[in-house]
Amino acid sequence: MADESMVRTLAAQIEAIWPQEQTLIARYSLPRTAHILDVGCGTGEFTARMARLLPEATLTGVDILESSLAIARSRHDALGPRVRFRQEDAFHLNYPDASFDLVACRHVTQSIPSPELVLAELIRVARPGGWVHVLSEDYAMLHMMQGALDPDEFFRRGPIEFSRRTHSDARVGRRTWALLKTLGLQELRVDYVIVDTIRVARVTLAAIFTAWRDGYTEALANADFPLPLVRRHFDQIIMSVLDPDQYAVWFVPIVSGCKAGVP
Repeated sequence: MADESMVRTLAAQIEAIWPQEQTLIARYSLPRTAHILDVGCGTGEFTARMARLLPEATLTGVDILESSLAIARSRHDALGPRVRFRQEDAFHLNYPDASFDLVACRHVTQSIPSPELVLAELIRVARPGGWVHVLSEDYAMLHMMQGALDPDEFFRRGPIEFSRRTHSDARVGRRTWALLKTLGLQELRVDYVIVDTIRVARVTLAAIFTAWRDGYTEALANADFPLPLVRRHFDQIIMSVLDPDQYAVWFVPIVSGCKAGVP
């Protein structure tokens, strides 16, 4: 997660996702001076966009990696003191119960074991009547046209198998609604950001896969799925995305809900 490719990943992902994601924020009817927490903020791309969207809100971005937070502080210093970045453990947030009007967590749940523990923390620090907003990836929701290699096989033997070995869940996106329901969140919804070669510039979508290739090829490789084959899969996916005669899509689940109680 600390590899330089992650900086490129986060930049390309927010460019692809934010234009559709920001329309969901209005549904939360946040107060003008809302307090917002972005858990797993990385380089602060979502935090900064939320700050511009809500110019009187106070925002805190937290992440486990100090290297990412240093980039966030450097890039977004112009937003002033109402936006701050702190090192925190998402499993044990250092905030009192009922502290925030909106708690967001994006691109995190698929990379950690026991995501329900983090989801419980998000709900704990949300105020009664406040909202929880979780972008929860699912690596079986990426679809590209088949070439010499089968992209479905790649995601099955690559990210999904890697998650099994690391006790995480590369398909957590499909069960996040159920996890949040079990934790008592109300007014639950699942919205899909459609990141495809029609709605998103091909170069932007290709940049995501290029950054993934540069950062994860070695990690995904194993005895049954050797490194040269992993790289060939990535290269074919990138070429497919850039080919104007081919179509590719990534369905990105965003699960949201309201914390029970009176504001």
